[in-house]
Amino acid sequence: MERRAVLGQPGLGTGDAGRALLCVLCCVLPQAAPQVLRVGGIFETVENDPVNVEELAFKFAVTSINRNRTLMPNVTLTYDIQRINLFDSFEASRRACDQLALGVAALFGPTHSSSVSAVQSICNALQVPHVQTRWKHPAADGRDLYSVNLYPDHAAISRAVLDLVLHYNWRTVTVVYEDSAGLIRLQELIKAPSRYNIKIKIRQLPPGSKDAKPLLKEMKRGREFHVIFDCSQRTATEVLRQILFMGMMTEYYHYFFTTLDLFALDLELYRYSGVNMTGFRLLNTDSPQVSSVVEKWATERLQAPPRPETGLRDGVMTTEAALMYDAVYVVAVASHQAAQPAVSSLQCHRHKPWRLGPRFMKLIREARWDGLTGRIAFNRTDGLRKDFDLDIISLKEEGIEKVGVWNSHSGLNVTDGHRDRARHGGDSLANRTLVVTTILEEPYVMYRRSEQPLQGNDRFEGYCLDLLKELSNILGFLYDVKLVPDGKYGAQDDKGEWNGMVRELMDHRADLAVAPLTITYVRETVIDFSKPFMTLGISILYRKPNGTNPGVFSFLNPLSPDIWMYVLLACLGVSCVLFVTARFTPYEWYNPHPCNPDSDLVENNFTLLNSFWFGVGALMQQGSELMPKALSTRIVGGIWWFFTLIIISSYTANLAAFLTVERMESPIDSADDLARQTKIEYGAVRDGSTMTFFKKSKISTYEKMWAFMSGRQQTALVGSSDEGVRRVLSADYALLMESTSVEYVTQRNCNLTQVGGLIDSKGYGVGTPMGSPFRDKVTIAILQLQEEGKLHMLKEKWWRGSGCPEEDGKEASALGVENIGGIFIVLAAGLVLSVFVAIGEFVYKARRSSGVQQAVCLSCGPQCEQTRPTTSTSGATLSTDVECGKLTRQERGTRTRSSVHTV
Repeated sequence: MERRAVLGQPGLGTGDAGRALLCVLCCVLPQAAPQVLRVGGIFETVENDPVNVEELAFKFAVTSINRNRTLMPNVTLTYDIQRINLFDSFEASRRACDQLALGVAALFGPTHSSSVSAVQSICNALQVPHVQTRWKHPAADGRDLYSVNLYPDHAAISRAVLDLVLHYNWRTVTVVYEDSAGLIRLQELIKAPSRYNIKIKIRQLPPGSKDAKPLLKEMKRGREFHVIFDCSQRTATEVLRQILFMGMMTEYYHYFFTTLDLFALDLELYRYSGVNMTGFRLLNTDSPQVSSVVEKWATERLQAPPRPETGLRDGVMTTEAALMYDAVYVVAVASHQAAQPAVSSLQCHRHKPWRLGPRFMKLIREARWDGLTGRIAFNRTDGLRKDFDLDIISLKEEGIEKVGVWNSHSGLNVTDGHRDRARHGGDSLANRTLVVTTILEEPYVMYRRSEQPLQGNDRFEGYCLDLLKELSNILGFLYDVKLVPDGKYGAQDDKGEWNGMVRELMDHRADLAVAPLTITYVRETVIDFSKPFMTLGISILYRKPNGTNPGVFSFLNPLSPDIWMYVLLACLGVSCVLFVTARFTPYEWYNPHPCNPDSDLVENNFTLLNSFWFGVGALMQQGSELMPKALSTRIVGGIWWFFTLIIISSYTANLAAFLTVERMESPIDSADDLARQTKIEYGAVRDGSTMTFFKKSKISTYEKMWAFMSGRQQTALVGSSDEGVRRVLSADYALLMESTSVEYVTQRNCNLTQVGGLIDSKGYGVGTPMGSPFRDKVTIAILQLQEEGKLHMLKEKWWRGSGCPEEDGKEASALGVENIGGIFIVLAAGLVLSVFVAIGEFVYKARRSSGVQQAVCLSCGPQCEQTRPTTSTSGATLSTDVECGKLTRQERGTRTRSSVHTV
């Protein structure tokens, strides 16, 4: 037990001799001796820590008050200190009774809940104010009439934590508590899932053991990145060391500590780790007066003997010390307002209360003071602190910084906006080495060809390596490229487990995924993506069909068989119309003997055969000796000439292409063609975004295609793009893959081609773990590269191939027999046909002439004299004169002049 009277200097105290000297001085100088006010302090001690920090702050506050007489000019504050063992409530009760017997105006401490309850019950019975500075479990009836507590209310702390969780938009939160009191302190947060879309997982630190590694390992495996620790500052120090040991001190984790002493911890080891660490601070360091007191405290502590390692910064004033300092000042303020409070000796066994206790308790609850922990004011009904501010602090590279304020009335006000975060985090990637996962895929990532063995990043080259280099130049980070172990992009299996590069990011084995990784909805649910650096779609890769040489009758190909049929029918139709029109119009009839105007014989050139000959001549662009004379027949002829002009021009325009170009006939032209057949097998890369697209698609065509691929997974799906390309070349197989990859392959293999257009539209992005701070920085860098045109230059560099010579420099080739041989066949057939027709005409004419001669001789007898047959120049009339009389035979196309205009 220690009793000290503080006069002018801290630590100046005496035993019995000192009391005697004090009595003498009081008798000699009765007018000059100030009034004495005694307060009591009960503090718990633990092994290896003989001096409690609250006890030091208690003494420091009493000394400061006595030095500065402005607050208590006529009163000297003295104290009586009692030390007890931890968790010893009986000893606490006995020490409290001893102090009350001495006559104290207020009791301070202890801190443990059982000891606090014992002392509080005594103070309530004797009506002595009990001042507390630690969190205390609320009383059953909710009211302690003779108690005030400077520690913030547990309900307020819980609301502040919930507001911060909502501000950060956390959807999953892990609460790690040290003891059962932590669940009471965070009850507002624990009840949040019923009101907000928040999932909370509750875990407890191992009791009685400092080894939290198994718990941390389980949290790491469960990818629990938002963690709230409710523990003391000593436990927080040890937990942080184990978090660093477990490799969980990275940018992807955000730790929040409810202890108000986070600012006092030595966090030098974690400043540059990039971890997000947030907490509350009650100490008002913005005030100059507070800073002055804190500096004096630090000076005294640094001069004191060194203490065991506690994880705190040297000389720092903790929250519990600041609260004890303010508690002493609150009692001093209340005593200053009281008119000479008379403190009497109280006996616990007599149950006679202090008669001035209720009034002094009221003055304490009504006291107002701007202390080290901000404005101090109490609720008059329960004595709990109200209207206080909590600074939101966060660990930056520069150290602990204030990023916001939470007030018990106005709520949360975060001042660290995007601009501040950008300023502080602008250099967060500088000189930091990031692990980059990727996959071998031409031309994105390939092994560099070299005669010398290469190491590290020099082993690879490609589009993604150049892109990574550009990002590194802009953001200033270093990188280590590693191939994904399973060689997969990333997809979910039937159990919901991910593989490939997506799994690497989810498990934080990689910081970036720079590869042809497609941005999809399902991947966005587990990882983050930057803005796309390349836009593409799904296309079909298939081998080029074999070219077919034109046939001997390929000159007929420019027009379809239907058009040839229609042209022939049109020629016949025009011939008939011309024949009928020429018969009706009188202007097509003429006298074959102009020298004999009285001749009754007239002729018409447009017989049926001549009309057909006119149409054929116009169609062949050769014309004929027959020309229409009447307006009606000229109209028919003009329209037919116009028709033949268009037909022949169209035929000629297409004839060259059909005679000189090999025709490519592909069995498929689109995805619909693939879906409608089963002869050509098709598929995609296993566990890739293309496979996922067909697997998740609800379009009937794509559902049908996925049913085909899933039914033949061993043959339809391939392990890589290279394997798929080899299969397209060697078998009747079509590969569904990204259009950029198809473009690259077709530029280097002239036997392959892209079939149809794009099936969908998507993009490649840089993948990062969920919540990674790198994503926004990478996105800004990609947009910068896009605006500067460097992304286009990179694609041109890696996609441009040598091309296909037979397509790039192809010229019209000379026509051979296989191209126009059919024309000679037609010519030969026409010549042969004309010979046979001539023979037929000769035979027919001979027989016809012989029959006519015999008929005339039979009718005239032996006197008949036959003249030589004559034929008109037009070939339309033939007359034979016989001596026995004039016999005139008129062929079709001649008529007498006197006849009526009839056919």
